[in-house]
Amino acid sequence: MDRRAFITMVGGSILAAPIAGEAQQSAKVWRIGTLTGQPPESPMWAPFRQQLRELGYVEGQNIVIEWKSSSGRAERFPDLAADLVRLKTDVIVATDNPAISAAQKATKTTPIVMVLAMDPVATGFVDSLAKPGSNITGLNTLGPEMSRKTLQLLKEAAPTVSRIAVLWDSTEPGRHEMAKESKDAARVLGLQIQLLAARSSGDLDRLFATMKRERLDAVLVHASGMISAHRQRVAELATQNRLPSMSGARWFAEAGGLMSYGLSYDAQFRRAAHYVDKILKGARPADLPVEQPTRFEFVINLKTAKALGLTIPPSVLGRADHLIE
Repeated sequence: MDRRAFITMVGGSILAAPIAGEAQQSAKVWRIGTLTGQPPESPMWAPFRQQLRELGYVEGQNIVIEWKSSSGRAERFPDLAADLVRLKTDVIVATDNPAISAAQKATKTTPIVMVLAMDPVATGFVDSLAKPGSNITGLNTLGPEMSRKTLQLLKEAAPTVSRIAVLWDSTEPGRHEMAKESKDAARVLGLQIQLLAARSSGDLDRLFATMKRERLDAVLVHASGMISAHRQRVAELATQNRLPSMSGARWFAEAGGLMSYGLSYDAQFRRAAHYVDKILKGARPADLPVEQPTRFEFVINLKTAKALGLTIPPSVLGRADHLIE
C-alpha cells in the first residue's frame, strides 16, 4: 500500500470514529409512562420492572419511566394523564379503572396498556376483548366468579358468619357493577350483604362504626385505589372490630387483613411488560387482544386469625398458596 493510500485510510477511520460514537449515543430511548395510585417503590411494580429488564430494557439506558402516582386520590388522575401526554411518552401503563379512564380521555393516539381493568368492554375502554379497536389494550380482571369465590372462602374460613359488610369505593368506574355482583353471589350462598360505600378515606371510621352498630360479622373489602392507599388502616379497623375480612387483593392480607383471594398481581404486571415490549416493537394496541387472568392466589394471615381468636379449618388452610405467620 503506498503512502497516500495509507494516510487516506487512517484519516478516514479517525473521521468516522466520532460519527459511529454519535450514532451509538443517539440510539432510541423509549419513554414509558405509568399512571397509578401506587408509588414507584411499591412492591406491586417490581415484577413489571424485572420483566422489562429480562426483555432487554434498562432504565437510564434505553428506557425512561415517568412515574405518575395519585397517592390514592383518584381526582388527580386527569392532570397526571395530561402530564404524561405532554411528556410525549411512547406508551402509558395505567392501573385500575380511574387511571385507565383518565388516560383514555387524555389521548386517542398514545398506546395505553391497562392493568387490573374491571369490565373494559362495559366501561367503553375497548370494543371487545378479542379486538380492542382503539389505542387501548392490556389485562382485565374477572367478574361474578371472583365475587362468589371470595365469599365462599370467607364463609368456609369462618362458618358462623352470615351477615357480611361489603366495603367498596363508589367513586371508581366499574365498582357499582362489582358491588352488584357481590350482592348476587351472596344470595346464591345464602348470605346477607350490606353494601357500605366509601367516597374517601374519611369515611372509613364511620363505616366500620356502622358495621359494629348493625352487628355485621365479617367484611369483604373491594380493592380500589383509595382503599389500597389506606389498606393498613382498613385491616386494623377490621381486626379492632373483630371482623373476619376478605379481599381480592393480596396486598390486603399482607397489610393485616385476614385473607385474600384473587388474580396474581405479579403475573398481571409481568404480562403488562410484554404488552409494552410488543407495542415498542411496532404492534398496534387495536390488534392485541385483552388477556383474561389465568393465575390466582389465596393468602391467609395467620397472625390476624390469632388476633381474632379464629381457628381456620384445615380444609381451608390446605388450599392456601401463602400463609403469613
